[in-house]
Order: sequence, then C-alpha cells, then structure tokens
Amino acid sequence: MASSNDHPKATEWRKLLLMCASGLLVFLTLTGLSIWLLGFSEFNQVVVLVHTAVGLAAILPLVWYSLRHWLQYRRKLFSHLKLTGYLSLLSLFVAGVSGIVLTWQAAFGSRISYAWDLVHIISTVALIVTTLPHIITAAVRFVREPSNEILAPVRVAVRKYAYGTTITTALLFVVVVLGVWLYRPLELNNEFPEDYSYAYGPDRPFAPSLARTSSGGAFDARSLGGSKSCGTSGCHEEVAKEWEVSAHRWSAMDPAFRAVQSIMSEQNGPESTRYCGGCHDPISLFSGTKDLFVEDLTNQVGYDEGVSCIVCHAIKETDVQGNANYVITQPERYLFEFAEGGPARWTSDFLIRAYPWKHVETLQHKLFKSPEFCAACHKQFIDEEINNVGWVQLQNQYDNWRKSRWNHPGDPTKTIECRECHMPLVTSRDPASGDDLDYNRTPEDGQHRSHRFLGANQFMPVHLKLPGGEEQVRLTEEWLRGEIEIPEIADKWKEGPAVPITVQAPDRVRRGEDVSLEVLISNNKLGHDFPTGPLDIIQAWVEVSVTDQAGNEIYSSGSRNEQHFIDPGTFMFKAEPVDQYGNLIDRHNLWEMVGVRYRRALFPGFSDRATYTFSCPATLTKELEPLPEARTFHMAAPTDDAELRVTARLMYRKVDQYLLNVLFGEDSGLTSPVSVLSEDTHTITVRG
Repeated sequence: MASSNDHPKATEWRKLLLMCASGLLVFLTLTGLSIWLLGFSEFNQVVVLVHTAVGLAAILPLVWYSLRHWLQYRRKLFSHLKLTGYLSLLSLFVAGVSGIVLTWQAAFGSRISYAWDLVHIISTVALIVTTLPHIITAAVRFVREPSNEILAPVRVAVRKYAYGTTITTALLFVVVVLGVWLYRPLELNNEFPEDYSYAYGPDRPFAPSLARTSSGGAFDARSLGGSKSCGTSGCHEEVAKEWEVSAHRWSAMDPAFRAVQSIMSEQNGPESTRYCGGCHDPISLFSGTKDLFVEDLTNQVGYDEGVSCIVCHAIKETDVQGNANYVITQPERYLFEFAEGGPARWTSDFLIRAYPWKHVETLQHKLFKSPEFCAACHKQFIDEEINNVGWVQLQNQYDNWRKSRWNHPGDPTKTIECRECHMPLVTSRDPASGDDLDYNRTPEDGQHRSHRFLGANQFMPVHLKLPGGEEQVRLTEEWLRGEIEIPEIADKWKEGPAVPITVQAPDRVRRGEDVSLEVLISNNKLGHDFPTGPLDIIQAWVEVSVTDQAGNEIYSSGSRNEQHFIDPGTFMFKAEPVDQYGNLIDRHNLWEMVGVRYRRALFPGFSDRATYTFSCPATLTKELEPLPEARTFHMAAPTDDAELRVTARLMYRKVDQYLLNVLFGEDSGLTSPVSVLSEDTHTITVRG
C-alpha cells in the first residue's frame, strides 16, 4: 500500500494494472514482430496462437487502463508527452480493432484480408514509435535525479514497474516455449520399404518414370494427401468439389488402369509400373508402394486421391520431355494439419488462414499456369527401358499445341493455353480467386479456374459412382459439343462444337444411280490432335445413316451391334500399335510397343474427309399426310419425286469394347458410353 506521504507518481507507477497492461503490450508487440519478420516454424506458429489468445484477453485490461489513464491526465497542459500519449492510444486502438477483425476472419472466414493485415502491421509499428518515447520520457526524468529525495519513491516505483513488465512478458513467453515443447508433430516415414527394388539403379529410385523428389528419396504418402481437408476447412470448398470428380482425382482408382497395371506387373515386375505412377498414381510412386503387391500396387491414400491437391501444387520444376519429368517437394505442414477433425483440425485451419504466407508461398506459383507444366504428364514416350527395342512417341498434347495455330509466343491476346480451355473461369468465393499473373485478369476479379479439368472423360465418373459424376459427364459432353461458353477466349475461336462435321452430298439424284457423299470433319477448336490420349483404346468414328421419307434405312455405316462392337469398315480415328513381332497391341500393353501400323488423327486446325457410296433405290416408299385414324403409305410412281435424308454424326467413346472384355470379361456387361460430339444432315431430292 502507498503511505500517506508517498509521491502520487510513485503510486501510479506501482499500479498492478499498469504492469499487467504494459507486459501484455510488450508481449503482443514482440510476438507481432516475430510473426512479421521471422520465418515459418513451429515456434512462430505457437506464437500466432498465443498472440491471438493474449490479444483477446488483453482487450479488457488495456481498455480499462487506457480509459483510466486518459481521465487522469486529460486536463494536464498539452506537451510532447501528452502528444505521444494520444498517438499511442490511437495506434493501440487501430491495432486492437484490426487484430479483432483478423481473428474473426481467421476463425470464421475463408481467409484474412491483406489490407487489414497491413493496417495491423502499420499500427503495431506506430505503437512502438509512439509508446517507447512516451514511457521512456516519463520514466527517465525521475531516474536521472538521484539527489532529489522527494523523487526517490518514484525511482523505486519505476524500477518496480520495469521488473513487473518484464516478468509479465517473460511469463507469457514461457507459455509459448511450453506450447512448443508440448507439441508432438506427426513423424513422417520418408523411407523406402526395406525390400524396395532399385532395378534401374540406386540413383533412380522412381525409374522408369522421370518423376523425382527434391530430396531424391521417398515421401510419406500422408504428406502428399489430405485433399479432403482443403474442402472441409472452410477455404477451398468450391475447388475441392470440382476436383473430387475430375480425372485427376480418379486417375489411380480407374479400374482399367489398375487392371492394365497388374498385367504389366506380372509380365515385367512391379518396378516397371513406376512408369505409369508419375502421372496416374504419384502418391504410391513416391511412397515406394509400387514395389509391393498391396492393394493392386497402390497406396490407399494414392488410390483415393490420384493426383491430389498437394501433388500438383508442390511440383516446383518440370521438363517438356514428358513421362512425368518433374520435381516435387514435400511442403512444410502447419501444426495439427494431419489431424482428422475436432479442435486440433480447427486449430490447423485457423493457423493457415491467420498465418497464410507459407501456405501461399509453398502451394501457389506461376509454373502451373504454363503449358510447360502440363507437358510433364501430357506428353508420353516409350524407350528401350520399357520395350527393349527403342524410342517411340506416344500421346503428345504439348507439342501438338506448341506447333498449332493457338500458340503465338509473346502475344497472349492471340494465344490459347491449356488452362484457358480446360480450366475455364468460374464465379468464385474461393480465397484463391483473382489473379494478376494473367494478362486479362485482376486480383479482385472474383473468379477461379475450374478444377473439373473438362476434357473427354465421360466414362469413369459415372462408372465409379462418384458424387457429382453424372453432372461431370453432362458438362463434359456439353463442352465437347461447344455448348459451354468460355467468355475469356470467345473472341479467339469459332462458336459450335470442338470438332464439327459437315455432310457434302448432291442436292438431286436419279433413281437407281450410285450416290457419292462426303463427310468433312474439322479439328476446329482443340489445341491438340483429335482424338488425343491413348489412341489404342480411344475410339472416335463417323456414323452415317441414309433413310427415305418413310424412315426406312437404305444405307448405314458406323453403327454398333448388340455386343457394342462397331461395324467393320467404319471411318475411324484410332491407332493400331504393334510389338516387335508385328502383333497388334490391343490390351493397352504399351510396354511391348515398338511402332504403329495405322494411325488416324486430326492436327489442330486440320480437316479430314470420309467418303461413302450407295445405290439409290429404283423405287422408294413415300409417306402421305396422316389421316385422323391411321397413317397410309404408297409406293411412289417412277415419275414422282422423293427424298433421302442423310444424317452424319461424330461419335466418341473412351475405351473400346474389346479391351473392356479382355480386362473384365465379356459377362461383365461393362461398356463405355458413347457421346455424339457433332452432327449434320442433308436432304437429297430423288427425281423420277
């Protein structure tokens, strides 16, 4: 207690409230500087949590002391001391308000506002600049007069204040250190299995895939997974929902891929399947599972996630050689990021939003906005390591695009890149919306690139019964038919289907004569060959039907029988690879391929023609106008005119029926759905 003759200044300096408020303020300032200036670490993450908790707890004592202090000194003469005091109060108020806003955003929003964060930093610096002179000036004038006995109690009180503030600050830092000590991170097993085979050399553990890790060693599968949490964290819900039904997500669970992989493993050993893993099943590849006959050579995490969010966003280097020639890193994780749910998971999500710099720096970069990024997987070849003969080019979407009319180096206003077509912009509330790296976008455009990766995969989403699979197939078919508008590039290409067809036939023919017609197929929009991908299993063909006025079919080509096989002689886009003995590669056994005996595809901007000849019947059935009770028909007289209707459709399916029968058996009933990509009709008048 203060004595009756105690100096009033000494009483003020000894206030427990002042020591507590000052200690809290010093701690918040120092930890704020640590968050701002020091690197990402477990220590700094704990600092963020304690800083937030202490900041909220300090609101009442700081407001209480500030109000009391102002009431006590508001009537004093104005001076530099009073000026710094008012500036300190203003800075403290702004720092407090911005801190509360940031805490709310991190706890209940999808991201913090960088503008509010900047305000918080500037106000913190302003608080340091104004508070230090205010306190030091007030304290020094008492300490510098040791001969003045009247001020002796004040000097003692000032020292006590300094000790109390230091102790309060130190105790709070003890809480930080204790939190770091108590935290037990998940120990990742970045080691290959003990029986891992280095069949292609110890320096190439992932060969024959060209994919590599930044460390050169294995990565724990868990460190590359966790895509589900991106959608359940309250941050990337829209993007995660799109990805969940995309070909990237189901690339490893595709039953056809798994069946072919098993055959390859039986013939050439499990090590050979690493060739496929870099693109189809990277999590299993990098965790070393491709060496074990466990779950069809696929790690459970890899099976469920395929090309996960982390896999794509953690790639730091690519090469346009293809065959998964990329380097992937293992991102540093936030506290509790591997937790499945509950308070620990909430804490991790809060940290990512409150302290996002490492998250953004690690997973967002310019590389994956380039076609060269896509080239790492969307370009494939086989060499002697695989077929024991030599180099053979397979699918190559990247070089197709690079040499096409859609690539104008240095002129983005004319160029159409992979992401502009396959990842069209969609209206978004996602924290990753906006982008200033594209010539036609801004950081605040309220859009993100769709992670559906629409292409031509209209089979597996429904077959695997993925949530939203039917919608994905519908959108895929609409995209192929040109029914989905892409405003970003609408001025760069024509409207309509990606590959339109046109029937070219005579307008008039005579009965009994041969009729010749052509169907023109144009690769109008695609930035790569049509069709593209593994052409040994993909089928695109022209279906032609000629009918008379009564609907009787007088000619057809390209139809399918009850077993889902296409008519022989059909005009078809397809490839027929062969092995070194000339045998057809018809089981997707590309590891035996040495060349191609037949290949038909359309380069971007090019066209092809399918020609047909049929005989016009000498007599044609002509339909009369229907009567109220029945429809009547009569045979047209030789002098009557009749009509023929020519219908041509471009058909597509992802997997041919023969391969499905080989992989799953003829009794499985499994067949790939067929999509109509474009169609055209033409009417021919038949003269008498």
